[in-house]
Amino acid sequence: MSSSVSSTGGEVVLSEEENFLKKHVAFFDRNKDGIIYPSETFEGLRAIGCGYLVSTFASLFINIGFSSRSRPGKGFSWSLPIDVKNVHLARHGSDSGAYDHQGRFVPSKFEEIFANYAKTHPDALTNEELKQLLNAKKEPNDRIGALSAYFEWKLLQHLCQDKNGLLQKDTVRGVYDGTLFEQMEKQNDSKKHS
Repeated sequence: MSSSVSSTGGEVVLSEEENFLKKHVAFFDRNKDGIIYPSETFEGLRAIGCGYLVSTFASLFINIGFSSRSRPGKGFSWSLPIDVKNVHLARHGSDSGAYDHQGRFVPSKFEEIFANYAKTHPDALTNEELKQLLNAKKEPNDRIGALSAYFEWKLLQHLCQDKNGLLQKDTVRGVYDGTLFEQMEKQNDSKKHS
């Protein structure tokens, strides 16, 4: 499976065989210019239902962590831009492995999450099962990657667990394929307008 990304006037255009990691982060490219600044990360987090404090902290944490790594050969920039087309270079350790090194979705690794850790319900993770997943994926001496993975999963759980406290498989899949954020934004917009 191949994926290609072209740029039209700075805008990232994903091919038919979209790179899921790029699609996942493209939601936060609010002006669609191929670069994500902390203000856009903040705006995207607010759009999916995060509070001001979490959005402020997370936008700085994310952009500080991913900016330099997504811009190979370029020096540090105080504006902390993340280059969407190179976001696969900014993958952190201690992750689930559901994205490969090119940012493509790996269905077998995604299925392993639920096969190995969803013991109470085959298509959902409990809080305890999520802890087990995070501990199992934690790489030695990888504090930043482990912290990033913990933050991402716990934020997802906080925002998306169902009324029984379960994190459903379809929800997690929506994060990986990039569709969940748009759905969450639409739901939050409709709540604001009702």
